[in-house]
Amino acid sequence: MKRRDFLASTALFSLFAGDALADTKKKASTTKKKPAAKPKKKPQTATRKVSTSATATPSVHSASNPLIDNPPDGTSASRLPPVRAQELPTEWQTYQIITTLRLNAPGKHARLWLPLPSSRETTYQRTVSHTWQGNSQNTGIQREPDERLEVLHCEWNDGANATLQVVTTVSTADRHFDITRRTVAPDRDDILRANLRASNRIPNDGPARSLGESIVGRIRDPIAQVKAIYDWVCENSIYDPNAPGCGIGDVRELLYSGRYMGRSADINGLFVAICRGIGIPARCVFGIRTGPSRLFRSLGLRSDDASQGQHVRAEFYLPGYGWIPVDPSDVCRAASYEVLSRNDPRLQSLKRVLFGVWEMNWVAFHNGTDLQLPGDGKLLPFFIQPELLVDGKPAGEPKIGERIWSISARRIAG
Repeated sequence: MKRRDFLASTALFSLFAGDALADTKKKASTTKKKPAAKPKKKPQTATRKVSTSATATPSVHSASNPLIDNPPDGTSASRLPPVRAQELPTEWQTYQIITTLRLNAPGKHARLWLPLPSSRETTYQRTVSHTWQGNSQNTGIQREPDERLEVLHCEWNDGANATLQVVTTVSTADRHFDITRRTVAPDRDDILRANLRASNRIPNDGPARSLGESIVGRIRDPIAQVKAIYDWVCENSIYDPNAPGCGIGDVRELLYSGRYMGRSADINGLFVAICRGIGIPARCVFGIRTGPSRLFRSLGLRSDDASQGQHVRAEFYLPGYGWIPVDPSDVCRAASYEVLSRNDPRLQSLKRVLFGVWEMNWVAFHNGTDLQLPGDGKLLPFFIQPELLVDGKPAGEPKIGERIWSISARRIAG
């Protein structure tokens, strides 16, 4: 990637962020002046109300006393801008994701679970179609509600010469967070509370809450609180290129060990845990890279081969603004692969960009954790790669049979 292209893209994102910050400061100063407009009517009552509000509304919440229940007065979460209709992006690109499987396990029963892109249309992703061909006895798509899981499930009674090819067509557009724009409607209360709860590997209390409180300190505004958490995770986490897949995702172990090292499921899971610890709904979003990056080469595919392109991102929720995208893991990944110091201006620019932006050379699958796949009793902490069992055992184990699967992604339009 040429230097002028990087500077052009980051300058655009920085300008957006700068304008948004200016709008925030302007609103904050305007809001601070409003309570002083009625000083003569009931000065004692007014003073008493301010004192009570300050006492009742802590600057740091918790998973049991979340931000969505009691936003601090005079902050971005309580100062809601006018509701506006969402504007659809004008620039979209379309990708084909092709998953191919060939299995040679004569006389053995085989089952495959393949994660699929979410069928829910958003302002940044639309699934156009799924098509497949192969010789399985049973093939079908199963979905869980609220984007927790969408999966293709196949079975072969005899794994000899088992074949499958799945072609998914998806359109994406870069996702930006606009601080001046409010979502049309808030998300459902049950979805928000589900993303405040702890999972088996992502806690919301103990070290997660203590760490969140120490990072946030006296900061009252929720956006500033999450930005402080994001900056802390970017500065204190180390991307480990030798870890398997997207990492283990055991954030509880990271917090107790104090060694914040791993891959996207670990680093972005750490961000999610700390947000939940101070009462801000947050979640991991599991998906796959589908094309090259305009920001850094290491943040995209370098060929059509996407077999190792699985990547976890994160988002958090604020009242009035909806789900806001972030990716501290990719900041750490760029530092590792591009060999950049933490103070490198290019890395600092990337850190500013990835708070509120998803470059959509990536496709989202789902946001589910602690999942039980259809027809399988095993509980998975997360599901991002194809899961293949032969006679009930993972196909990668010795003497089970030969397993070959691959994933390719290519841009076909836009």
